[in-house]
Amino acid sequence: MAAIEDRTFKRQDGKDKVTGLGRYTADLQLTGLTHCKFRYADIAAGRITRIDTSKAEALPGVFAVVTHEDTPDLQHGGYIQDRRLFAKEYVRFEGEIIAAVAATTPEIAQHACDLIEVDIEPLPIVNDIEASLAAGAPLVHADWKDYGDSYDIVRDGNEACHTSIVHGDIEAGFAAADHVVRERYVADMQHAAPIEPRAVVAEWHGDQVTIWSSTQVPFNARAGVSHTLGMAENQVRVIVPHLGGGFGGKCEFHFEAHVAAVARKAKRPTKLVFSRREEFIAPDHRREGMVIELETGVKADGTLTARRGKLIIDNGAYTADAGFFPELAGMHAIGPYRLPAVDIQAHLAYTNHQPSGSVRAPTAPQANWALESHMDELARTVGMDPLAFREKNIVHDGDTTATGQVLDPHGAPQCLASAAAMIGYGKELPADEAIGFAIGWWPSFGSSSGAYIKFNGDGSATIVTGAQECGSGAVMALPRLAANELGMKPEDFSIVYQDTESGPYDMGSSGSQTTFNNGRAVVAAAKVLRERLLEMAADKLEAAAGDIELVDGVARVKGSPDKSVEIAELAGEATGGDQLLATGSGTPPSAPEVEGSACVGRMGMDSWVAPTFFCHAAHVKVDRETGVVRVLKVAAAHDSGTIVNPIGAEGQIEGGVIMGVGQALLEGSKIGDDGKILNAGLLEYKLQTMADAPEIAVAFVGPAGTNAGPHGAKGIAEPPSVPTLAAIGNGIAAVTGARVRELPMTPNRVWDAMNA
Repeated sequence: MAAIEDRTFKRQDGKDKVTGLGRYTADLQLTGLTHCKFRYADIAAGRITRIDTSKAEALPGVFAVVTHEDTPDLQHGGYIQDRRLFAKEYVRFEGEIIAAVAATTPEIAQHACDLIEVDIEPLPIVNDIEASLAAGAPLVHADWKDYGDSYDIVRDGNEACHTSIVHGDIEAGFAAADHVVRERYVADMQHAAPIEPRAVVAEWHGDQVTIWSSTQVPFNARAGVSHTLGMAENQVRVIVPHLGGGFGGKCEFHFEAHVAAVARKAKRPTKLVFSRREEFIAPDHRREGMVIELETGVKADGTLTARRGKLIIDNGAYTADAGFFPELAGMHAIGPYRLPAVDIQAHLAYTNHQPSGSVRAPTAPQANWALESHMDELARTVGMDPLAFREKNIVHDGDTTATGQVLDPHGAPQCLASAAAMIGYGKELPADEAIGFAIGWWPSFGSSSGAYIKFNGDGSATIVTGAQECGSGAVMALPRLAANELGMKPEDFSIVYQDTESGPYDMGSSGSQTTFNNGRAVVAAAKVLRERLLEMAADKLEAAAGDIELVDGVARVKGSPDKSVEIAELAGEATGGDQLLATGSGTPPSAPEVEGSACVGRMGMDSWVAPTFFCHAAHVKVDRETGVVRVLKVAAAHDSGTIVNPIGAEGQIEGGVIMGVGQALLEGSKIGDDGKILNAGLLEYKLQTMADAPEIAVAFVGPAGTNAGPHGAKGIAEPPSVPTLAAIGNGIAAVTGARVRELPMTPNRVWDAMNA
């Protein structure tokens, strides 16, 4: 495993990115390029009575204007088919696209959009997620019953999806408790806010289109274009140049088809680049607002007896990929704790807000913030130290979860101990400083993935993969895995990726799954080549294949280093005959079967493949006069199985922590009474800067994962963004004696809590 543990390997995309040589989608230039802009609804709810594009079409420099009349009359959506490319009769949020324009310059295209006349009859706005589920509330989708769905989703009116997690005798559990604590928490919606704005370029050649897109999911984008424009998938090619961050916000197909449609009508290549304001109002992926109500029974000795929870999740106007969010949020409301009885009801509610989507660890930071704040309140109620209270109730190897999953060996208890040691828990602190803890869990997402490996005549090799790189470095870890199997150096492998025409299917850069799934595919292909090389070397060295080893670029007889042949020589000979080529497919591990007859709306998230566990401890300082919070240090301990790329893994933890600090203290979208976002820009929507970054200590603990990724690796990208918020919130409460129950925990909210 030495090659996997090596820290000297440099990312192949690193130099281009840091020197500015790397080309992103917005940098692309094509002959005859036109520029695309969208005409948005700019109203949260209404019925379209007239669309007149004549003035826009007559504007000099305009090549095409596209509306719903120019695309197939159908609806699309991953879980619920509830939306159209272009609004036809209704608009349901301010970023709804009514038309697209292609023109010689972005300025002319925008002017043409402004000339499009749209008459919209205002409709009642559904602006509150709790009120949206009340009897008699205006319907965001009046014709919701006619929509198709891809699963047996439980839905009704403005409830896009309802999931329950029920286990044990809940009433008996509460009857056995000495104390029952009931709390309510509210989280604002938040944005992924990657530095690179979304960009799409489309160019047609006959009936085939090539699309360059800043997407995390090129195969999903290809399928979406194929469906919405009525094309075969082999007529659609999606290429992703360097991607300037995504954090899940670029995980869903959408804008590729709009740009392809307007490029087809313009008969010229077309480029779309979002403004920063568009980044905040148009995409259908932002972190969902939530209301979380928790009720937990606890004995005097700190033993948990039962938990009841109600979660309402802001779906926004369309479902995108949020169909599984209720069940996922419910699992985080349970947490990695021993609980004999649970009754969790989770609701996904339509509103006239921007649609929600898979921003890094969807639903988990908010639900974990509420749960871990609740756990501190439970500890306070029974007079226990928060760390000791968690140590008493955390799951161990072989425990059965509240949904009935028997846990394989893991490192959850070690995470607690490691975080406490790194943060220096127990040391005396000034009166305005304190340490807060939060623990959590996250699934590893198993999905199909594939890869090819081909040797060149000089002994170097190329990995061809459908995997996607969004800056995490996960794809860059694949050469480590191949090199480890083949006795070579990671630098001996080049990578071809991010092109749907070259690589096999992959679900994309989402779900912390690239190394977990595509890594298995690369290892599988490398094992095939390993056997071929051993057979070739055995013939050449007149030895048994079982006596040959591949080390440092040579095949040699074990115990006889002088009896060897270079892998390059074998590869060169293979080019004249049976070439060294191999494919691998990362067959995903199956989630454990659990009994759920008392549950409704199950989406397959009630048991988890190779779950990860983690504990963050935050050392915070609170200014009592202003409510301003500074995070001085975060200690992050993670059970992530085998670490394939140590530097990359540590970077993921550090990035997730800093993202969590922003979500805890600054980031939150404000919605006006008209349903529109009030702070749609980086001046008003505050992000962390380097000056705000705390000291971060990272440790990886626990055993290799069972039924996991290559060598026992587990997902790592999303977990670090989950518990930081709660750890900070618990630190604030420890300093002030006041609990902030609204997220983000801004200075105003901290001050209000202290002075309530």
